[in-house]
Amino acid sequence: MTVMTQAPSAESTPTDKKSLPPLSIMDIMQCIPHRYPFLLVDGVTEHYLGHSIKGFKNITMNEPYFQGHFPNRPIMPGVLQVEALAQLGGILISHIPEGKGKLAVFSGITNVKFRRMVLPGDRLDLECELIRFRPPIGKSLCKASVNGEVAVEGELMFSLVDNLV
Repeated sequence: MTVMTQAPSAESTPTDKKSLPPLSIMDIMQCIPHRYPFLLVDGVTEHYLGHSIKGFKNITMNEPYFQGHFPNRPIMPGVLQVEALAQLGGILISHIPEGKGKLAVFSGITNVKFRRMVLPGDRLDLECELIRFRPPIGKSLCKASVNGEVAVEGELMFSLVDNLV
């Protein structure tokens, strides 16, 4: 399997990629070690092996961080929005040969912009595209939105380490 080492060309489309089936929460827990209350991806809707992935996080008032952020005006912390994107990227990487038995951990974030608040009742739609990968380091372009309106976007870098879990 060839892993993308640069941005896709104009001719490259997801139809050229191997499509994987959607993933349930139980499938996701087989891919990454995160668990409640820190598992921030509820489902995967599209997945192109080694290329891109889309998923979602349902935001409910039951989230533990809303007790303190903020009691009278609950807003999903931006850092957790970025973490949700990172977890989605970890799911993408877990399916490629270089990712088997490894854990993708943050090694950098750049050009992150927060564009709207994420509130209880929202569905945070997540997307990541692998734009560069030279094991053990990779970079993805990520975006999260609510009802088609971008909430956060940026570039996330990761490093593959041995998975001790």
